[in-house]
Amino acid sequence: MTAEDYNNCVKWYADGLYRFMLKSTRQVEDARDLVQSSFEKLWEHRGEINQLKSKSYLFTIAYHKMIDLNRKNSRMEFRENLPEPVTADEPHRPRIKEVLDKALGRLNDRQRSLVLLKDYEGYSYEEISEITGLNGSQVKITLHRARLQLKEWLVSVENVL
Repeated sequence: MTAEDYNNCVKWYADGLYRFMLKSTRQVEDARDLVQSSFEKLWEHRGEINQLKSKSYLFTIAYHKMIDLNRKNSRMEFRENLPEPVTADEPHRPRIKEVLDKALGRLNDRQRSLVLLKDYEGYSYEEISEITGLNGSQVKITLHRARLQLKEWLVSVENVL
């Protein structure tokens, strides 16, 4: 991979990788750090990587770094989850994006990552297998279970818009 190929990878894949990391971590700074460290690793190993496999390589590295970060944060939870204040002129009515984000937040890390890779980023089952290191059956089963959980939660009476 040449420097020009690397620059093209940044141009083509940075936004999608950032979206995936932001949805996975739900923290802007964590997502930025993960994307930057993934591109740094791509740069370090550019001589060994085929440009056709660079997208898969980036998402694989970012996925594994995100899992490591989640493990680290689960041992040391220091973030406060404060509810957002409701203004007087804004009715308290959940928006679709908020409801979907809340539903995704109820999934475990693996399920959320697979749903985001498949349904948000549009990867095939084979590409997801390659990124996550799971076999095709595990990807399909985990996605199916995650979608059932999402459906069950989204259609419950208290979540109907």
